[in-house]
Amino acid sequence: MISREPTLERLAVAQRLLLEPFGLNESHLSRALAEITSHKVDDADLYFQYTRSEGWSLEEGIVKTGSFSIDQGVGVRAVSGEKTAFAYSDDISEASLLDAARTVRTISAGAGTGSTKVGAKKIAGGRSLYDGLDPIATLDSTAKVQLLERAEKLARSKDPRVAQVMAGLASEYDVVMVARADGTLAADVRPLVRLSITVIAEQNGRREMGTGGGGGRFGLAYFDDAQIEIYVNDAVNAALTNLDSRPAPAGEMTVVLGPGWPGILLHEAIGHGLEGDFNRKGSSAFSGRVGKRVAAKGVTVLDDGTISDRRGSLNVDDEGNPSQRNVLIEDGMLRGYIQDSLNARLMGVAPTGNGRRESYAHIPMPRMTNTYMLGGDKPPEEIVASIKKGLYATNFGGGQVDITSGKFVFSASEAFWVEDGKILYPVKGATIVGNGPDALTRVTMIGNDMSLDSGVGTCGKEGQSVPVGVGQPTLRIDGLTVGGTA
Repeated sequence: MISREPTLERLAVAQRLLLEPFGLNESHLSRALAEITSHKVDDADLYFQYTRSEGWSLEEGIVKTGSFSIDQGVGVRAVSGEKTAFAYSDDISEASLLDAARTVRTISAGAGTGSTKVGAKKIAGGRSLYDGLDPIATLDSTAKVQLLERAEKLARSKDPRVAQVMAGLASEYDVVMVARADGTLAADVRPLVRLSITVIAEQNGRREMGTGGGGGRFGLAYFDDAQIEIYVNDAVNAALTNLDSRPAPAGEMTVVLGPGWPGILLHEAIGHGLEGDFNRKGSSAFSGRVGKRVAAKGVTVLDDGTISDRRGSLNVDDEGNPSQRNVLIEDGMLRGYIQDSLNARLMGVAPTGNGRRESYAHIPMPRMTNTYMLGGDKPPEEIVASIKKGLYATNFGGGQVDITSGKFVFSASEAFWVEDGKILYPVKGATIVGNGPDALTRVTMIGNDMSLDSGVGTCGKEGQSVPVGVGQPTLRIDGLTVGGTA
């Protein structure tokens, strides 16, 4: 059997699902783009999407919910200067495509000599970061339920204080195709799975919760017994630890962040501030600071959409540009922002493969993929031992950031009080308050244990949600404000 080159194979899959059933071919796409570019516009694209998703949830040993859905449609966009005209439809037909094209071209003043021609066809280059499989089909329904039952039984067997266990399994098969006015044609086939486990432990009338889970762009076979046990241990240990937690002290203090998922603070407090749209408009605390020091020496932050099988990775972004490994901050110096096509054009730079959208019904914007800080040279034990009095936060819940000021607030879901380098007891109710750009300058120790999260992140921006990854090594940050309950 002779296999096709991966880029062409993805394009063939997209055409089979998104064009052929509706009597469309590439000539119809060119005609729609020609309708838009008959008026003078700076850019235009068509974004086709087919998404099949499935979810299962189990509680008290019983499947409480099961869902299955199929969604498909096309988004049509025209860009003129800073303005965007957008229309979408779940009816993929020549008539609706042309109707949408005629609608969005009105963003320009009119037709005439200023119109542009659709470029010659060119297949976009792309990565091959994950298999184009349908994860929903990698296990049958019985096996999926049994997987959740194994997780629940294992969690209950860990400790008699485990009072309740909830487990969920989600799978998604997403196929997208992009046709651009410059002639670019791109496609991606994106699998995505996630297993989540929530444990509630009870002791002396007190109830506490812990969570575990993960996933990525692969099939459900990834969740073997060994992987399930890792997630279960995370959830059970977190719940039991919180049973012994005391009220968190408050004040300005040294804070040490653990590796992996605590990188969500980096994502929110710093990553959003490095997105191109905020910086083009001058509304980010990092605006106009490229080439300047914005962090302590040793701090290097990347946004990397090219890591194999990761939740935030993409072969091509939602504008057809190949994903990239972008160095945003290098040894404390700001090197650049993450860009979609519109903001890159207006800022006079190249796109960085970060044009993302939630679905065909949304416009693309600059979004993160996998955002993380590189490791340093300090053993994590040495960093914790360096704390005179302070907080050691190993897991986080929710948080928010003000992009303009850079101020952030995060709640620690698992944290410990440390004195004289010794972990004394777990604390509850700690909130970490600070300023993203300022916090970067207060990093004093960087661990050699950089790790990425387990594959659970979803990022929200302007009402759109996309899967992302985060990561970091153990970090010591001096002089952060901790709001506590003590």
